Parts: sequence; C-alpha cells; structure tokens
Amino acid sequence: MKFVDEAFIDISAGDGGNGCVSFRHEKYKEFGGPDGGDGGRGGHVYAVADENLNTLVDYRYSRRHDAKRGQHGMGSDMFGAAGDDITLNMPVGTIISDADTGEVLFELLEAGQVITIAKGGDGGFGNLRFKSAINRAPRQKTPGFPGERRNLKLELKVLADVGLLGMPNAGKSTFITAVSNARPKIADYPFTTLHPNLGVVRVAPEQSFVVADIPGLIEGASEGAGLGHLFLRHLQRTRLLLHVVDIAPFDEGVDPVEQAKAIVSELKKYDADLYNKPRWVVLNKLDMVPVEEREAKVKDFVKRFKWKGPVYEISALTREGCEPLIRKIYEHVHNQQLSEQAPKEVDPRFVGGEDSELDMTDPRFASYDPE
Repeated sequence: MKFVDEAFIDISAGDGGNGCVSFRHEKYKEFGGPDGGDGGRGGHVYAVADENLNTLVDYRYSRRHDAKRGQHGMGSDMFGAAGDDITLNMPVGTIISDADTGEVLFELLEAGQVITIAKGGDGGFGNLRFKSAINRAPRQKTPGFPGERRNLKLELKVLADVGLLGMPNAGKSTFITAVSNARPKIADYPFTTLHPNLGVVRVAPEQSFVVADIPGLIEGASEGAGLGHLFLRHLQRTRLLLHVVDIAPFDEGVDPVEQAKAIVSELKKYDADLYNKPRWVVLNKLDMVPVEEREAKVKDFVKRFKWKGPVYEISALTREGCEPLIRKIYEHVHNQQLSEQAPKEVDPRFVGGEDSELDMTDPRFASYDPE
C-alpha cells in the first residue's frame, strides 16, 4: 500500500431539520390546537483513532465527507429524526488542522480516541413550541441550523520512541530488522526505504519500545533534495534519535565524518527542536572493519566529528553490539516516561503556613492587591 502522510478533506455536518406548522384535525375537535413538531438535528462527523491504520491514503482519493441532514418536523406532535452520523477512521498520530488558517484543531494520540470534528445543526422549532395562553394558534416555526463545514488538513506523525537518522545505505533498515518485528525492504543500493517503517523492539516480555526508520537523508534535504525531508516530521514525537553512520563505506572517497556532519547540518536547518533532541551516534557495519583496526577507526571518527555524546559500535548484519544498545535505549526511554509522569515540583514559598516567606518583589506578584 502506498504510504501517504498528508491529505486534505472537506467535511460537512448535517443541517438541522425545519420545524413544522400544523394543527390538530380530528372529528368533533374543533380548534384542536398546534401540533407541529421540531426538526431533527443534523448528523455529526466523528474522527476515530484506529491502531490498524498507518497511512492516510484513504483520504487522498476520497475528499468529500457529508453527514445526513435531520428530518423535518411533522404534524401530530411528531419530531423529525436525527441525521445519521459518519465516522472517519484515521491512524493514531494524525493531526487535524484547518486548511485555510493552519490552526491545529485536534490530535489523535491514543488508539480508540473519538473526537467530534464537525457538529450537526440543531433542528428548528415547530409551532407547538410557540403555544401560549395569549397565542393559542401560533403559526411560527424556525428553520434548522446549518451544520459545521470545514476544510481540513490531515497530517500523520507516527508515534515512536526512537527515530533512526542516517544517509542512504547506512544500514538503518538492517538494524530495525535485526532488533524489531519490522521487515522493511533491504538491498545493496541507496533509497530502498521509500516510506517510514515502524518496529516494536521487545527487551523483555513486558518491556518494549517503538522505533521508526525513515528514508535516508542527503545533503540539501532541508531544501527538498531526496525523500528524507518529507518524513522528518515523523521524528518530532520521538524521545531519542539514533544517528546511524556507515563506518566502512564501500566507496573509498566517501568520508563517514563528512556524511555525519551533513546529516547534523540538515537536521538543524529543518527543525531546531528536532536538532536539540537527545541523539546518540551508532557506528554501523563494524563487521567490515578488521578487528585490529576498529579501535583506531572509532577514535579517529569521534575526534574529527568532535562528538561528546554517547557512541555505540554495532554490526546490524551480524547483530554484534545490538543487544547492549537496545537495553540502553530502553533504559533511556523508560526513564523519560517516568519523568514525564512525575508530579511537578511545587515552589515551597506557595505552600502556605506561618513560616512561609514570600518575596513580594517577585514579578509574579506585580498585579497582587492585598486589599
């Protein structure tokens, strides 16, 4: 299936049904009074986060989605039926924004999450509603209210804990195959990965994390070169980036340090927040380097790359070094999850009590009025 992570749709909730003007007509009951019912409400449009979907391709070719309008009111005190609602299934991680203003309206972050993206219009009042002691034969009614209409932009950002960065043929797909249940295409030519791949890495029966592999970046990606820039958005929700570097490139004229610097430069140009995420360097294809030369080659790379963060040496093909790496990744991801769930610290000055001392010169008290 073609991977699509962006789509535009037009949605319309149903209009409310009109109210009815009617009077009771029964034998031997003259002046039976008003009996016009209200119109039914229009159908709503819902969005549901479906964990079985991983692309927005359904909405690339089906842009128009309209809910049914409410039924009009009728005589004999009969109210109109509500219009049928419609439900749009979308992948988890979908961002729904206004296509005209760019304002983000909703985010689907949990499987099964249901949100109302367009409300149906309320039904109009029938003349039964206007009956009073001084108006016994009302002929008033109101039309139904229109349903909401929106032009929406759908954008998918996959939910992953770890993202893989690197040049084409750096071995990212081989790595995600070695450590997870993902089975991306692997070949001996660049750009074999054409869309993001997600894999679940299981460290223990109840310990796992999700890793995302995107197409390789090349120099000039932030200006549109290659495919990787189209999918960098999928790394914005990750907790850790793994910068995979081919330590033993096939072409002798290729310098791993220059390639690594090019990736970092493109990342910084694309998104400063993404650049500032925790990032580890993973030197891959260690099996292509003679054992006696490995230590010197790694030290030379770290020195010239001027890297002070974590560095891991692996061979995704032989799985050498992969097990310790995924355990370290799990520890990092787990600790971040715990820190995100931890309660925020409270400033003791605001706890109260007789011994609490408040500095009233603090700018936060600028608008404080003791009276």
